[in-house]
Amino acid sequence: MNFGFFKMTKQRHPEYTCSMEAALSVISGKWKVKILHELLNGPMRYSEINRNITGMTEKMLSQQLRELEEDKIITRKVYPEVPPRVEYAFTDLGKELGQIFFALEKWGAHFLTVNMDTIKVADASCYTFREVAVEA
Repeated sequence: MNFGFFKMTKQRHPEYTCSMEAALSVISGKWKVKILHELLNGPMRYSEINRNITGMTEKMLSQQLRELEEDKIITRKVYPEVPPRVEYAFTDLGKELGQIFFALEKWGAHFLTVNMDTIKVADASCYTFREVAVEA
């Protein structure tokens, strides 16, 4: 039996010598953080994620979801219904990213304050508003 996804994961992730580099590679890219941001609210269907992220093609969404699933950050649950219903949600490992996102949000606000000479106030697009949802 050919389990191609194991090979793909290995190709995407070389043997890292730095754990921070490995962590950043899992969430790097334009779309993964936006997808994970959506899932902070709880399980979502493919169509909901697609509708909430403007500018991303369906092909890119499918690829990014597949990679996050391969990396055990999210799960994909298929319901035996017609038409098929698929939901994506954080795994326990993925839920740990909530605290990391919160820390990055705080650091990003500090960075903007220092470099833009203005105080960054979190708005609804920030992760700080969804911290509780991840811990639940």
